[in-house]
Amino acid sequence: MRATGGRPLNPDPWDDNSTETKQCLVDAMTASVLTADTPIPTPRREWGAALRALRRLLHDKEDTRQVFEIMQALSGDSMGENYRKLCSTPRGGRIAYERVEFARRLMDDAWLDSLPEGSVGAAYRTFIRSQDLSAEGLADVSREMGSHIDIPHPVAWMARRTRDVHDLWHILTGYGRDGLGEACLVAFSYPQTRSLGWALIAMGAVSRTRGGRYPYARAIWQGYQRGKATQWLLGEDYEALLAEPLDAARRRLGITPPTIYDSIPPEARDIVPAV
Repeated sequence: MRATGGRPLNPDPWDDNSTETKQCLVDAMTASVLTADTPIPTPRREWGAALRALRRLLHDKEDTRQVFEIMQALSGDSMGENYRKLCSTPRGGRIAYERVEFARRLMDDAWLDSLPEGSVGAAYRTFIRSQDLSAEGLADVSREMGSHIDIPHPVAWMARRTRDVHDLWHILTGYGRDGLGEACLVAFSYPQTRSLGWALIAMGAVSRTRGGRYPYARAIWQGYQRGKATQWLLGEDYEALLAEPLDAARRRLGITPPTIYDSIPPEARDIVPAV
């Protein structure tokens, strides 16, 4: 079986006649088609809007709304491409077929409390509770944009999935929520998602580090390099991943330590804008 352009979808051990595989392939082929029920506009990059939002973000590092402005302006068809890529992975057919709304899972305190100590999920649990964060809080900010993120469409679902794992990527990468940690994580996120919004935010952060005492720009560049070297995280089964021991999960995924970020004192990490 082949995808658009004649490229093999992956000579994997799926049963090509399974319901999950058939549905995933149908969705992949129609993910960019507009219908009256799913009015996703033709992807178009709005650089002017993105640059204006970046200036506002650099002025107020806590204005998360500007991050979503930038991502919406520059996403193009990156979510459609990522959805089709998901469908080409061994587990992707099942994941796409089930379309779990992961924010709801992450808001299930009983489920989070059931995850074993030392696991990815236990580290996430400690992280969000210590920082007074929630997956639904981030989702609420994204909805303020009046975008199409909540419509019943496979590309919109992929965008929600990408949004909802942001704080999990903090855990996996070892980057904190300080300004530098967020800048490093957005640089990491660009090669993982191919969404130009992440690249623009990372470059904006670098522009604020010139003349600094510490190697901020090198830390951000290392974030990009780590993102390129890591396995594709959007293809992960996150419910299974959260139960894995954190160190083992990092080894399996090829996530190396953030050595340059770690070398910078915590009190000196808020020099660049936080996301």
